[in-house]
Amino acid sequence: MASHLSRDGFAVKGFDISENARTSFGENGGRSFSSAVDAAAGVGVLMLMVVNIAQAHQALFEGGALANSAEDCIVVLMSTCPPGDVEALARDVNAQGRRFLDAPVSGGVAGARKASLSIMVAGDRSSYDECHNLFEVLGSKIYFLGERPGQASVAKAVNQLLCGVHLAAAAEALALAERAGLDTATVLEIVSGSAAASWMLNDRGQRMLQNDPEVTSAVDIFVKDLGIVLSAGSSAKAALPLASVAHQFFLAASGQGAGLADDSQVIRAYRNMTAGKREEKK
Repeated sequence: MASHLSRDGFAVKGFDISENARTSFGENGGRSFSSAVDAAAGVGVLMLMVVNIAQAHQALFEGGALANSAEDCIVVLMSTCPPGDVEALARDVNAQGRRFLDAPVSGGVAGARKASLSIMVAGDRSSYDECHNLFEVLGSKIYFLGERPGQASVAKAVNQLLCGVHLAAAAEALALAERAGLDTATVLEIVSGSAAASWMLNDRGQRMLQNDPEVTSAVDIFVKDLGIVLSAGSSAKAALPLASVAHQFFLAASGQGAGLADDSQVIRAYRNMTAGKREEKK
């Protein structure tokens, strides 16, 4: 994402805990730094793409990035985080005289590489307008959800609810085909071209049939994201039974050692439920 902005003519400084990421960014025209506080020095827009709200808080406050940014800096949180935590972080940022945008994205690694992310944004409208040209570089679809931080994170939770349930359902279906002794590649072709198809099935289905596919998004990401979905449901007093069941299967896959595997490998949890020998047909 940072490299796209740099190649589009923006002056971009960046920090990542990965030395390889910093080196790659430098090779793509950016200026990489060895700490968040140094990268944030004097910047007018501070974008965060981190794992969770704790990392965001650490970079901004314990790491000193916020205090070292420009006085009227706009902090743009682009990670998937609990809506309530995002609201609290926005208040903390505002208390330091800076502005805040809640701007989670959908599209994963592939969308980041292709600059085709869907970006959901909530916060002060004038801040959104100032950052719109940045969002246009990173994404193909940009949505403004309202002026209260946290609203975009709720929209992202709705998106992740569907993604997680669709992915778990696809894994369950293919695990059934596999258990019944069918050629799963043929079954996948059938359902991918029928009314049963979903984006997640079409994108993850082939990887479910592989033993160790490339990781585009890990099982543990959905453990986190569906946990956020359930938290959002609790806050809204909304029952989410399908999301809860899907969360359990991602937790099971993670607990069985597949947490860092591609999220398609949630299918392992289904396989492990019926790992015994099939009965011979009479």
